Amino acid sequence: MTDYRTQAPPIIRDFLAYHETIQGHSRKTVDEYFLDLRTFFRYIKLEKGLVPRNTPLDEISIEDVTLDLIRSVGLADVYSYLSFLSRDRSKSPNSPYAGHGLLASTRARKVATIRSFYKYLVSKAKLLEENPVQELDSPRQRQTLPRFLTLDECIQLLDSIDGDNAERDFCIITLFLNCGIRISELVGLNLSDVQGDRLRVLGKGNKERVVFLNAACQSALKDWLEVRSHSGAADPYALFITRKHSRVTKSGVHYMLKQRLTAAGLDSSKYSAHKLRHTAATLMLQNGVDVRTLQEVLGHEHLNTTQIYTHVDSDSLRTAAQANPLGKISRKPRGRPKKQPESEPEETK
Repeated sequence: MTDYRTQAPPIIRDFLAYHETIQGHSRKTVDEYFLDLRTFFRYIKLEKGLVPRNTPLDEISIEDVTLDLIRSVGLADVYSYLSFLSRDRSKSPNSPYAGHGLLASTRARKVATIRSFYKYLVSKAKLLEENPVQELDSPRQRQTLPRFLTLDECIQLLDSIDGDNAERDFCIITLFLNCGIRISELVGLNLSDVQGDRLRVLGKGNKERVVFLNAACQSALKDWLEVRSHSGAADPYALFITRKHSRVTKSGVHYMLKQRLTAAGLDSSKYSAHKLRHTAATLMLQNGVDVRTLQEVLGHEHLNTTQIYTHVDSDSLRTAAQANPLGKISRKPRGRPKKQPESEPEETK
């Protein structure tokens, strides 16, 4: 079990505690920071000869990492580490069949952790005068458009929901498609979070936001709560519960969505709870919601995270192409060129 409080050296432990207690980052986020830094300093110790060369990377302890070792790291060390991640790092250390080489998105996250750590040591802890990774670049990532359901596919999915737990599943999917909430936000909802036409959501970094409920969401919640109120829940506060009356889990919701997508005749391998969030964002944008408002609805901290959805509105792109004043100009047919004389006329010689 990962616990930075017992496995990290004091200097890294203080950094992680700062993010958890002051920055308000979730335990999961802080644990990811720890794993990123642990792998990085394991590699640094191996490369600098501080452990035998044949020591397996995942068996190297970082409890003895000191400020001197941290200070000795330079850009060349980090780029060497990124090369290792790109070529040699197992995609899943616990599986010999997972292949090697981490995705650019994964490497970019690890770069962000390293940069954040050194920035903390300079600006907050005041343990370093200069940041040795100040100029560290992040791996370039391929930009991919988010996959989403069309409006007709959304209706197809909702219309297909019946049988056991129909009210609950319809309500969950309706909230995903209309409000664009994250799956972690949905499973954490309590009964008290439903307040008339408003839904209080606890997002990333323990940041609360209010999502307004349209008529479809209010109707779905009403139907579900009528069923929910007759069940003796093991968690009396949970908005969504299972057959065993316990709070729904992320894995349980993922499984339910796969089942419902398949029953609707949709490819369950292509869509997930996050893709339903993409769908909600895309439909809002296509129907007049501006990007700033969408940012608030989705709970994005930075606008550039939201702006990816501005690239998926093909109707707008098509309209823009048609609006170009040169769009109606076509090549005019011309007659055959006159045949050139075989020799110049006498008068031109």
